[in-house]
Amino acid sequence: MSIVVVTGAAGYIGGEIALLANDAGHTVIGIDRDPCPAHLQDAMSFIQADFDSNDSYRKILEVRPDAIVHCAGTSLVGPSIAHPSDYYNNNVIKTMHLLDFVTQSLPSTRVIFSSSAAVYGEPIMTPCHEVDPCEPISPYGESKRMIEQVLKSYHTAYNLNYVTFRYFNACGADSQGRHGQAPGATHIIARVLESIRDDGEFVLYGTTYPTDDGTCVRDYVHVEDIARAHIMALNSSVPSGIYNLGSEQGTSNAEIVKTVLRITDKQLNLTVGEKREGDPPVLTASPAKFELVAGTWRCHDLTAMIEHAWAWYNR
Repeated sequence: MSIVVVTGAAGYIGGEIALLANDAGHTVIGIDRDPCPAHLQDAMSFIQADFDSNDSYRKILEVRPDAIVHCAGTSLVGPSIAHPSDYYNNNVIKTMHLLDFVTQSLPSTRVIFSSSAAVYGEPIMTPCHEVDPCEPISPYGESKRMIEQVLKSYHTAYNLNYVTFRYFNACGADSQGRHGQAPGATHIIARVLESIRDDGEFVLYGTTYPTDDGTCVRDYVHVEDIARAHIMALNSSVPSGIYNLGSEQGTSNAEIVKTVLRITDKQLNLTVGEKREGDPPVLTASPAKFELVAGTWRCHDLTAMIEHAWAWYNR
């Protein structure tokens, strides 16, 4: 058992990681600028602070964690184009401060970094592999790629122990109904379910992509499976490096809508909108590299993702 600090612990992915780490018997300390939701308070001790602050560094130094799971950051592609300074400040400058603190004060602490599929930009082919070129097309993707490069350099120069996970479309909710996405989430599953629940309009962006049904194809991974991968990465048998967290299975937006309607047995007020700039037609990932060192980590299929999310939205 170990001591684990989770930054961004009040959020969607960070909160699920905190829950599963606590389930596994680890001591969890959460850090977030936002308050800790009531449903997560039993899973961790918590301080409300920016991760790049004196309060946070004092707490980290006090507990001397075996690992820091760094989920905190600013995470939407569209706003990053309009406000890039927020992304470079929160995701790059502040994270570099954290990494400098770790290398100087806690050199044996493992850092597990939340990266993104956005580092690939518009890939030439899919599924993406970790060795494929990274050409991000947004400040958000660029900020994640920059820290990936910093981690690699710090590993070489300072022997920093790290794991980087590139997430591909986290979705679903905790299978025990303890945690899920906050209202207004941007992923398609969340948007469809909220539109059905609230009797609102759902906009399907683009139906003329070069795919089988004309809609975007993406790789969806249950948030609980993503959290499980982080718990597995606490083990030193997972070597430092970059790992995709995908399923290698693509699901189109039209298929998502069809599956949601089947599971909920509800109607949807759907309209078709224009393609969104920068949306690649297909984006999927191979998880083979992580599975080679860690074994099986995915337990939930698309049906479970939607069923768990629907239960969370109707709790």
